[in-house]
Amino acid sequence: MSEELELIKMDTEATMQKAISHLETELIRIRAGKANPNMLDGIVADYYGSPTPLAQIANISVLDARTISVQPWEKNMLQPIERAIIASNIGINPQNDGNYIRLFLPPLTEERRKELVKRCYSEGENGKVSIRNIRRDSIEQIKKLQKDGLSEDAAKDAEAEVQEQTNRFIALVEKHLEAKEKEIMVV
Repeated sequence: MSEELELIKMDTEATMQKAISHLETELIRIRAGKANPNMLDGIVADYYGSPTPLAQIANISVLDARTISVQPWEKNMLQPIERAIIASNIGINPQNDGNYIRLFLPPLTEERRKELVKRCYSEGENGKVSIRNIRRDSIEQIKKLQKDGLSEDAAKDAEAEVQEQTNRFIALVEKHLEAKEKEIMVV
C-alpha cells in the first residue's frame, strides 16, 4: 500500500509541475512591452502544405528591446510567415523588407498594461483550478486505497501531504503572477 501512496504523491507532484510549466509558457506569450522570441511560439506557417512552427522555418532573434527579427531559411517563406503572424492576432504588424520580417512592439499604454495584467491573472486562475483538480483526483485515489484496506491514519497523512503540495504549487502560481505583473507595469 505504501508504494501505491508514494506513486500517487509522485504523480501528483509531476502533474502539478506540468500545470506550472504550462502557466509559465502562457505568461511568456503575454507581451510586457519587451521583445521576446517566445512571443512567437505557437504560431505556425504553411510550409509546403503542412503547418510548421516558425522556429523550425526561420531564425527568430531580438534586435533590441522593442524589435523582433524573423529571417526565414528560404526567401519564398516570407509571405506565408507574414500571413501567419498577422493571423495569429498578437497585435503586432509585421514589416517585410524582402529579406527579413521585423516586428516592432509599440510602447504599452496604462490601460493596455492593466488589460494584460488581467489576462495574466486569468491564466493564473486557470493554473490554480488545474492544480486543485489534480489534488481532487489524488485524494479520490487515496480514498479508493482506503476502501481497499489502507489504514485511516495513513490515508489522512497522505491527504495532508497532497494538500501541502497543493498549497506549495498555488503559492508558486502567485509568485509567477506577481513577477509578471511587476514586469508589465514597469514603464
